Amino acid sequence: MALTLARPVHSELVIKKSRFIGCVQPVAGRPEAQQVVEALRAQHPGAAHVCWALLAGGQSAANDDGEPGGTAGRPMLEVLRHQQLEGVLATVVRYFGGVKLGAGGLVRAYTDAVAQALLNAEKLPLRRTLQFACCVPYSMEGMVRRELQEAGATLGEVRHEQAVRIAFGVTEDAAAGLRARLNESGQGQLQWLEADA
Repeated sequence: MALTLARPVHSELVIKKSRFIGCVQPVAGRPEAQQVVEALRAQHPGAAHVCWALLAGGQSAANDDGEPGGTAGRPMLEVLRHQQLEGVLATVVRYFGGVKLGAGGLVRAYTDAVAQALLNAEKLPLRRTLQFACCVPYSMEGMVRRELQEAGATLGEVRHEQAVRIAFGVTEDAAAGLRARLNESGQGQLQWLEADA
């Protein structure tokens, strides 16, 4: 089962005068990951490198940011894979201390910075969210909203037209039960739509 993280967790290592500031954090995908990396560059203008690795479904990536190829991003990505993480960004900001570490030393340093942060990270089962939309008479809007709230669903766009169109997201494990309850409570008056309708 894939896991994600509850919140960002940091680590810091000093190896031969170089400072490695690691962070692992949950992200939705590559656009959010790139925003985090850009923010780190702005926060640490004196850093020699801001290396990162992302595991987020089809948006996985690794970046060595000027370190010798394969010594930073890829090893960081392997740590995430080994821990069966998904939707997680690992970053390591390096301040160069004047002593070269060699390829093996760099791999160990970047791997350790991520692994050390993960030691203190709270891991959660990854719950996929499914998107749905339905159409109900005005008299049933309150019932649908109550069912969504009880199921922990996230209410999306609600449009009041001839009937009420309600979009929502719900975790995969709660989806079948919620749909069954809505169908039963809807007494044949609830109509399922395409999620983006």
